[in-house]
Amino acid sequence: MNEALNKQAKRQADKKAIKFVIALFVLYILFSQGNLFMNSVMTPGARFHNAYIADHFNYIQGLKTALIVPAVWIIKAFGFYAIYNESDVMVVAGPYLRVNYSCLGLGVMSFLAAFVLAFPAPWKSTFKMLAIGILTIYILNICRIAGLGVLLGFFESQRQNFTYHHEIFNIIVYICIFALLYFWIKQNTRTTGKIKTEENDQPKVD
Repeated sequence: MNEALNKQAKRQADKKAIKFVIALFVLYILFSQGNLFMNSVMTPGARFHNAYIADHFNYIQGLKTALIVPAVWIIKAFGFYAIYNESDVMVVAGPYLRVNYSCLGLGVMSFLAAFVLAFPAPWKSTFKMLAIGILTIYILNICRIAGLGVLLGFFESQRQNFTYHHEIFNIIVYICIFALLYFWIKQNTRTTGKIKTEENDQPKVD
């Protein structure tokens, strides 16, 4: 009897794992490619550019501005004078920084959203983790832009050593996100196991 129950539980676990992997893959492709498509829609001269959507629903430019403005505040707090436009930050006597689509963190945000939505967890926990993860990526991105402005301003002769800042930033962000996901999964797995144990402890009525 116990062996049959164990086999059934294993089959259910395998089905959940397969369902999770498929959902993760589909959602990630949907989110990441959807953002790339919308970037084309919002970029003048791009293949799918639409002027009306670009003028009224340009969330990509909104994210750029939401990153650039706080980063400039931080740069100025360190005593530098900085000016900026929709995509660029120029630090006087310092670096010139361009914030492209690849700098927005939408790729890692797409992965985070796909993983959290695909994982079998309560909706309240899912949306909480999604909000915390996206906020973490956003804050780290601001710190990266501001950090580059400040460090390259202070260490002008070392600018060539910051060539791979984009790759280093991605590694740091993924480490932070994987750490958050690890503790989140651990918490939800523990909660699920506790609920199942309580259900098994309930008296059975024949």
